Amino acid sequence: MTELDTHTFRLAVAQFNEAAEAMHLDTNLRERLKLPQRSLIVSVPVRMDDGRVEVFTGYRVQHDTARGPSKGGIRYHPGVSLGEVAALSMWMTWKCALADLPYGGAKGGVKVDPKQLSRGELQRLTRRYAAEIFPLIGPDKDVPAPDVGTDQQVMAWIMDTYSQQVGYAVQGVVTGKPLSIGGSLGREDATGRGVVYVTLEALRHLKLDISQATVAIQGFGNVGSHTALIMQEAGARVVAVSDVSGGLYNPNGLDIPELLRRYREKQEPLHESKLGEPITNEELLQLDCTVLVPAALSEQITGANAATLRCRILAEGANGPTTLEADRILTDNGIFIIPDILANSGGVIVSYFEWVQDVQRFFWKAKDIQDRLQDIITSAFHRTLQFSLQKRTTMRMAALMSGIDKVAQAHLQRGLYP
Repeated sequence: MTELDTHTFRLAVAQFNEAAEAMHLDTNLRERLKLPQRSLIVSVPVRMDDGRVEVFTGYRVQHDTARGPSKGGIRYHPGVSLGEVAALSMWMTWKCALADLPYGGAKGGVKVDPKQLSRGELQRLTRRYAAEIFPLIGPDKDVPAPDVGTDQQVMAWIMDTYSQQVGYAVQGVVTGKPLSIGGSLGREDATGRGVVYVTLEALRHLKLDISQATVAIQGFGNVGSHTALIMQEAGARVVAVSDVSGGLYNPNGLDIPELLRRYREKQEPLHESKLGEPITNEELLQLDCTVLVPAALSEQITGANAATLRCRILAEGANGPTTLEADRILTDNGIFIIPDILANSGGVIVSYFEWVQDVQRFFWKAKDIQDRLQDIITSAFHRTLQFSLQKRTTMRMAALMSGIDKVAQAHLQRGLYP
């Protein structure tokens, strides 16, 4: 399995091993949960606008399905690899179990830079990729969702391609769809809203006043921008945000709605905005703030820069933003970490709501969705916090151990076939 030997996959397995060791997990189960249950690599030939055919590589990995259908995003990114997708699928398994959702973990992706494709090329790529992974997906088997480089339009194309294959509309095959074809209210801001809900609980636990709290956010895509907006609405001061090109800092607090308007409508780069002073991504991580939210790509906080972090709470909006080495440094420095599988689980929780609504053909109000999201994610936070206090372990280990334990119980109850 040398294709799996990537940095991200090694990180996921190292985290799993550490948790499995701490909870004395059965050796047979340990070997079984280390590797994905099913991995598919596909060639995706696409006719480009100039007439030539380019072949891209796509993946779909199902890590575990003991608790129900597998669930996980599809990403379009030049860095996509089998190892990365396998790692993300493993984290999805623990994330779903921790939130008590009836799902296993999956992930998919195509190694491509979507920004280099025309809309027609993007649609043809998506439809061919969906056709290639068709045998693996379905509302009762594996339910994809948007991720880095994909959005509700990509989900609509996948839903249509799948539906054309079976001969009728299947709304529940993907989540994160447009409302007109079975999408859910509240899905767009779900991950960011979840980050805010658990951060507010952490502030209460540490007896910190939200009105005095300062927040810095690395990443200004879906998760980062909604976190910034909802954090500001909750009463915190968002002092810094950044994207891949750099960031913006204003100690008095940024005007997030205005910044978003310029960023989205005018496509104005953050660091060129006059709403604050430009800073680099590296400087943003080192700001003196109450809450730091890494909401960009994985492995941003490493052994090299962890000691320079000056936040009180680290709320991981991204998947795997902190390496194991960095984790230990942050813990030694007394930083309260809300781990990714808890902090960013709002997206999969509302995806679950969308799937339930599609299957039942009965749709809920936005208020119901927000209340149910808050209920599920804050319950998961408090279960994890209690576990970490009882076992005297970190929040990350507590979250992993809780998730792994639920999956292990499912395996033990179901037994080994044949």
